[in-house]
Amino acid sequence: MPIIKSAKKALKQSRKKRLFNLRQNEKMKSSVKQIKKLITDKKEQDAIKALPRAYKAIDKAAKHNVISDNTASRKKSRLAIAIHKMGIDNKKSS
Repeated sequence: MPIIKSAKKALKQSRKKRLFNLRQNEKMKSSVKQIKKLITDKKEQDAIKALPRAYKAIDKAAKHNVISDNTASRKKSRLAIAIHKMGIDNKKSS
């Protein structure tokens, strides 16, 4: 454990930031997981409706430097592509 006053404060701050980052990361991961589940269940309309919530969670995580901007862009792009492919697959099977 830290002895110096500034080290105690730094520890307190880092614990607070860690909780904040974990919360942001969990929100992002759960929203992405929800969309992936909707895609596997072939629920295109529900996935499209859930997409803005996932984008918001990803953007917030990037804004607070939980993930990098490029990672956020890649995640959003892959979600959009997956939903788009699902729509194409549904039209082929019809």
